[in-house]
Amino acid sequence: MDSPVQIPFKSFINLDPNDKTALYLQIVFGFINSIQLGHFPEGIKLPGTRILCKVFNVNRNTLIRAFHDLELQGWIKILPNQGTFILSNQTHKHKAESKISSNQNANTKNRGFSFSHSTVLENPLEESDLPYQFNDGLPDIRLLQTDVLARLYLSKLKNKTKFKSWEQIKAQSHADIRNNFSNFLNLTRGLKISSSSLLTTSSHEISLYLVAKSLIKFGDKVVVASPSYYKSNMTLSDCGAQIVSIPIEKDGISIKHLKSVCKAQQIKALYLTSNYHYPTTIALSAKKRMEVLELANEFEFVIIEDDYDFDLHYDNNPVLPLAAFDIFKRVIYIGSFGRSLPSGFGFGFISAIPEFISELEKHKNILEPEVDVIKEQALNDWIQEGEVHRLFKKNRKVYGARRDEFIALLNKKLKGRIKFQVPARGLAVWIEWLEQFSLIKFRDECASQGLFLPKTILHQNKNFTATRLGFGHFNVAEMEIVVEILQKSLDKILS
Repeated sequence: MDSPVQIPFKSFINLDPNDKTALYLQIVFGFINSIQLGHFPEGIKLPGTRILCKVFNVNRNTLIRAFHDLELQGWIKILPNQGTFILSNQTHKHKAESKISSNQNANTKNRGFSFSHSTVLENPLEESDLPYQFNDGLPDIRLLQTDVLARLYLSKLKNKTKFKSWEQIKAQSHADIRNNFSNFLNLTRGLKISSSSLLTTSSHEISLYLVAKSLIKFGDKVVVASPSYYKSNMTLSDCGAQIVSIPIEKDGISIKHLKSVCKAQQIKALYLTSNYHYPTTIALSAKKRMEVLELANEFEFVIIEDDYDFDLHYDNNPVLPLAAFDIFKRVIYIGSFGRSLPSGFGFGFISAIPEFISELEKHKNILEPEVDVIKEQALNDWIQEGEVHRLFKKNRKVYGARRDEFIALLNKKLKGRIKFQVPARGLAVWIEWLEQFSLIKFRDECASQGLFLPKTILHQNKNFTATRLGFGHFNVAEMEIVVEILQKSLDKILS
């Protein structure tokens, strides 16, 4: 699984061959210190030993001995055929406390119960009280539209229905929202589906979980682009998938690498954010779209197409998803609707062949047996009355202006120090820094000036140093402040 932060190990683990302390112990002490300082997020998967040997320029036996010591002390967990995972400082403390408690109460019976622990579902998100905060592309809650939805919701609450039972109300509500929303997708995304090919869920994350749970068996290989979306990788891995990474290029995933992987091993699925790749914001080119569909048919794998930000495009002719051209019926199309609506009104959806949708409904009825029917009815009227089109048009104008202002400020304050493509959609810009420095140190310097950079937007490896900067939640005045902080922080750490 790709890490949300491609960690620059050498920036905070320094080995000295001339030191009297054995190299393996230097590695042990370096990792313990880094874990205690929070440089390694809980549950992160480390690169393989051969890769780390090249990074640290040590013999593999030396690294294996160090990892053995770290595991014995409870700082890492080595899982056969899966990899090496970081345990948090707090986890280590709990283990130590548990050991002391066990020694003190050796004659008493164990209490509690055992259960499985996930090594991939640790939440990497952070909270901060700093006045300015970047994210990976969230809308501005100050711009949420509440008036129309409040009016519709209230009218539905007061409405005396003609149906005799609550079950009839639910059935009719579900049927209406599926019919109207399938028509909406056909109109806006070029799909050709009926309501039997559509399932709505409470969120985009639930949609992906349902698909992964029903599609993937333990050990199935799923191809993702690198760098990729840490949350989707977590979901896929937790459902048993073996993640296979391929490079991302200027026009989307590398078809050459995808072909090579397909020829070498059986692939179950390709997870793809085709229109707005996370995190780089690159769109898959038209030529590659056709090639991906043909490869899926040739090698019989499924395409999980995640179109999480389709509604926020800034051109007059938005690129349609792969699902619109899926003559082979191998695309499972998932997405979100209403990210600019008040919390609880947006939802996720899945479009696929009717047989697969029917199977997903079985699982959804367990996870989400009840939904807010009044909300469904309000949204149904909102779509029918055309308010959804007016809102999206208004949002595109507002966020498009913010994107242009943010790009202008980046060019003004950081010209010659970054490179980026202007995103055609979404609320984030992927910038690559042209100078070499530690993103962890950069993050700390920004924090000292009142700007929070979560680790999930920091990406650093031997090929690039990059940051995904969400701009949608800032107004112009706030943008000027945060870009100024970026500039001053960079100057400070490079001086």
